[in-house]
Amino acid sequence: MTAFGRSIGKFALLCAAVIGLTGPAHAEDGYDLWLRYRTPATTSSALKIEARGDTPTLRAAGEELRRSNFFATKAPTILLATATDRDVAALRLPLAALGDEGYRVGYVTLGNRRTLLVTGNTDRGVLYGSFALLRHLQTGGSLDRIDLTSTPRVKLRVLNHWDNLDGVVERGYAGASLWDWWTLPDFRDPRYTDYARANASIGINGTVLNNVNAKADSLTAPYIAKAAALADVFRPYGIKVYLSARFSAPIELGGLKTADPLDPQVAAWWKAKTDEIYRSIPDFGGFLVKANSEGQPGPRDYHRTHADGANMLAAAVAPHGGIVMWRAFVYAETDPEDRAKQAYTEFKPLDGKFASNVIVQVKNGAIDFQPREPFHPLFGAMPKTPLMIEFQITKEYLGFATHLAYLGPMFAETLGSETMQTPGETVAKVVDGSVEHHTLTGMAGVANIGRDRDWAGSTFNQANWYAFGRMAWDPTLGAAPVAREWAAMTFAPSPKIVDPVVAMMMGSREAVVDYMTPLGLAHVMATGHHYGPGPWVANLKRPEWNPVYYHRADKAGIGFDRTKTGSDAIAQYSPALARQLANPATTPERELLWFHHVAWDRRMASGRTLWAEMVGDYDQGVGYVASMRRQWDALKPSIDSARWTKTATYLAVQQREAQWWRDASLAYWMSVNGLPIPAGTAAPAHDLAWYKAQHFPYAPGNPQ
Repeated sequence: MTAFGRSIGKFALLCAAVIGLTGPAHAEDGYDLWLRYRTPATTSSALKIEARGDTPTLRAAGEELRRSNFFATKAPTILLATATDRDVAALRLPLAALGDEGYRVGYVTLGNRRTLLVTGNTDRGVLYGSFALLRHLQTGGSLDRIDLTSTPRVKLRVLNHWDNLDGVVERGYAGASLWDWWTLPDFRDPRYTDYARANASIGINGTVLNNVNAKADSLTAPYIAKAAALADVFRPYGIKVYLSARFSAPIELGGLKTADPLDPQVAAWWKAKTDEIYRSIPDFGGFLVKANSEGQPGPRDYHRTHADGANMLAAAVAPHGGIVMWRAFVYAETDPEDRAKQAYTEFKPLDGKFASNVIVQVKNGAIDFQPREPFHPLFGAMPKTPLMIEFQITKEYLGFATHLAYLGPMFAETLGSETMQTPGETVAKVVDGSVEHHTLTGMAGVANIGRDRDWAGSTFNQANWYAFGRMAWDPTLGAAPVAREWAAMTFAPSPKIVDPVVAMMMGSREAVVDYMTPLGLAHVMATGHHYGPGPWVANLKRPEWNPVYYHRADKAGIGFDRTKTGSDAIAQYSPALARQLANPATTPERELLWFHHVAWDRRMASGRTLWAEMVGDYDQGVGYVASMRRQWDALKPSIDSARWTKTATYLAVQQREAQWWRDASLAYWMSVNGLPIPAGTAAPAHDLAWYKAQHFPYAPGNPQ
């Protein structure tokens, strides 16, 4: 038996949990993610799957359906065929609007025979339709009544792997890199196939293999061959590979004296390098670039614009149909007044100056993946330029791998935010191109995947990977329906399991906000590793490296004034929204301290002072974690022991660390404002000096 065959055999054994039962399943390790199909029984041999065409993608679709046991007792004939098939065409189904990746799944009559048809305009559509059929059945849907139709609203649905060539994953909390560069291209780990299956099941169609803090070595012939081997594995699952490109590669690899994007020799080097990549990877997606940010080289080193740099690379990939994803994360010392203004300041003037195959990748918020940020002001401000939103799936600032923080509500909150640039315009409508009718659209997620057996560091971290894929396919799906899907597929579709699991998930991110960054606070984490509280840090070289830069707490009040009396960052939003944000009374309280420096005794909507409200939020966050522990304890009889135990252990860690966050933060704020802890509220367990003395030199995800 081949290595792949052995992997499939292991997969079948791991997937023996019986869907629909509320009793405990056999011990699992989380490897199967949400693809926990029942082990095929002998009666499932009655299942007849006919694939019209012999493409690797159609074969993958058929293999996925055969893995399940949903058809064991009632085995319909399943036809996998594209719209060009003669019999499908004769049905005159409305398939044109499905595009290249949409699908339709439902019963039809072919030759007097009732047939379950999975179709689309391409074999990729058929693959996505097959996964949709399985999702329908996994979540308790009836086999008798199936009518599934969907088309992705976003074209590029891409994972960004911050994986380094030495195997370390920056800001990764699930072990070493999934890519074993040392044994590639010779050994193609079966996990690569399972990774592709998981991504295809939620509609992800691209993956950037290497860190945005790129090494030029990734563009050398040996590493191109390694990337090509992964592309071969991913291709049947509709997934293209991309590479992060180091802007100075012409110097480091090509021996040139410059990387100036307007130098003809530089452009020629990139064209030759791009041609070399496409010879090995004919469907290579293109480049992702981080430039002039956090020390990375870029066009500004040569007094050129970001458009100059992006367009030079775009010209190299354009003949091959490739694209350039140019990140707008420009974190440099160029705007000492307010770090949150930098990206808008540099990119807004370039609207309309990027090549047609360039998409600007913008983080969801203006700083850096905080537990809560207002949406980035560039959304809605660059109507002539396609913008690709970038979320962080890995939880760099949200408790690493151990804290349960379902990010679906955060994704939905940002995507549903109204830009007020035009009536009804939301961030989602900017991203999916419907506002300005862009056809190049995209969503990127910084992956939380590693070599841990459960892929993401914990069972509930898998939900964030799942939610990103589903909401990239359709940004309007909503966090709660996606959570219900995931819970039913990951555990069982019984309401006795799904209801409490979803209840835990839906408030979990808000709990993290409450015990870390309430009321619009941001970047109060300890420096470097970003693990644990550090609102007191004030001694780093650049002002914006220090948490005190962001909260500006003093005896009079707390918060960053971004109105006209401060940095005037609100002017980067639409006039209507800026007017709303200019007044503390009309600013959402959840973002109050992001936009305003307000007095500790300010009265809040609850009637409490700001100080009492903050303390209440910290306590509420800690209390929510305690409630999640109780809910999870009650589920012990219904969850397999391995996954239940690991989650229970992590929830205990989370409660301890949430209390630490609360106590350390309050100890510091009290040292600044001189106010007593509100009556009836517990004082911090230690004095401020104790919290300041805590030291974590080897925190994960932070290369030493």
